[in-house]
Amino acid sequence: MSIWKKKPLALLMSEAADSEKGLKRSLTAWSLIALGIGAIIGAGLFVRTATAAAQNAGPSVTIAFIVAAIGCALAGLCYAELSSSIPISGSAYTYTYATMGELLAWIIGWDLILEYAVGAATVGIAWSEYLNNLLVNVLHTSPIPYALSHSPFQHMTDPVTGVVSTGMINLPAFFIVAIISLLLIKGTQESAFVNGFIVVIKVAIVILIIVFGWSYINPTNHSPYIPEPSIFTDDQGVDHSFGGIMGILGAAGTVFFAFIGFDAVSTAAQETKNPKRDMPIGILGSLAICTILYILFAHVLTGIESVEFFRTSGKEASVANAITASMGGSYQWLAQFVTVAILFGFTSVILVMLLGQSRVFYSMGKDGLLPKAFGDVHPKYKTPYKANLAILVIVGLFAAFIPGDIVGDMTSIGTLFAFILVCISVVVLRKREPDMKREFKAPLSDPKFPLVPVLGVVVCLAMIYGLGWTNWLRLIGWLAIGLVIYFFYGRKNSKLNNPDK
Repeated sequence: MSIWKKKPLALLMSEAADSEKGLKRSLTAWSLIALGIGAIIGAGLFVRTATAAAQNAGPSVTIAFIVAAIGCALAGLCYAELSSSIPISGSAYTYTYATMGELLAWIIGWDLILEYAVGAATVGIAWSEYLNNLLVNVLHTSPIPYALSHSPFQHMTDPVTGVVSTGMINLPAFFIVAIISLLLIKGTQESAFVNGFIVVIKVAIVILIIVFGWSYINPTNHSPYIPEPSIFTDDQGVDHSFGGIMGILGAAGTVFFAFIGFDAVSTAAQETKNPKRDMPIGILGSLAICTILYILFAHVLTGIESVEFFRTSGKEASVANAITASMGGSYQWLAQFVTVAILFGFTSVILVMLLGQSRVFYSMGKDGLLPKAFGDVHPKYKTPYKANLAILVIVGLFAAFIPGDIVGDMTSIGTLFAFILVCISVVVLRKREPDMKREFKAPLSDPKFPLVPVLGVVVCLAMIYGLGWTNWLRLIGWLAIGLVIYFFYGRKNSKLNNPDK
């Protein structure tokens, strides 16, 4: 029984073949692009942009977006090669299993739980907060009572009456997780249709902000474009490198959260009609469209208001506040649309994260590293319904009863780690299986001169470095818990290592 045993490519490809028990192939290239954009444009763009500008880079947050995009593009080329060559659910987990063995496959699978499940729960909690924002500021109605929209560990003191309100359960957060999980059980094609509708709304509002805000850019807010290096201490007393190269790297690690999602496209490979053609288009197409929108959006946002504004008046509603403050009351409608866009954005991000997590659970269940029930497919809908139900319970309970502390940086560092292993997998697989048919080949990735994968690793490591040692420790702690579970359960139940089970 070896923890380094690799899953044979022949076995992987046989699992990819259509069968009555397999996942239903219903997605096209355009569905995948929409799926990618749905996951990418969300909390990251509307919240993390202002955070990175305030804490790390100032106006040069646009450069940080470029750095993050380069890292994503390099990893995206590697993802595109692997997903078109090995069209199996499971994303980086599957690729690592085929190239570097079971132990590292488990580590990356556990790491993807950090990205998808924890991320989905956090976004679900934020969805609840913005729902109240929509009810009060846009619809001008009463908010959902504090006790029913916050966890039992949260409380609030009214500044006027002094009355203390305590949370009981975050029902809106549980509701959105449950509804999207049930939608995913109904079918991937139906989920993709809903996601496509949301994507149209989100992209339209982002373009409106860029078009209308461009004429309100104040050049003084972009000077100096790259601030002098210094230390900024936030409200919680945490120090951040501001300005210079370290500020840009720190901002790149922060806004990298805004790109998380394009890799979730690869988890749907087994449900794509023509994965060898459509997967590269879906991954790289969604990434290219979002990168252009991100850079233009960040340029406008940091141009209409100063860095100091985002440190004080900004916070979570920074985009809406900046529009109202700099563009006047005549654009109040746009500020309200931003709230709607954020709510829609959170919804589609949750959808794609839950989709990605269920497909990782599905793959790990079929391999025996998690309970085999996760690998069962619904006889009618052809979706991994038991994996979806398990995730509904896990993510739903987390969203309902745990406070919404920001775990964006932790999610980012987990994803960057996954990207690094994907880049390495391309080189390993090129060397081990040189004759394997590859519909798409990442350029400059030959084992003798693997420039693209190596640059992908370097850029991702640079962003991990920019996130700071506290996040390194959290990642190590999360992986340590995963290793305990693997050695007490996964290793003993692995189908690859225990074929008789």
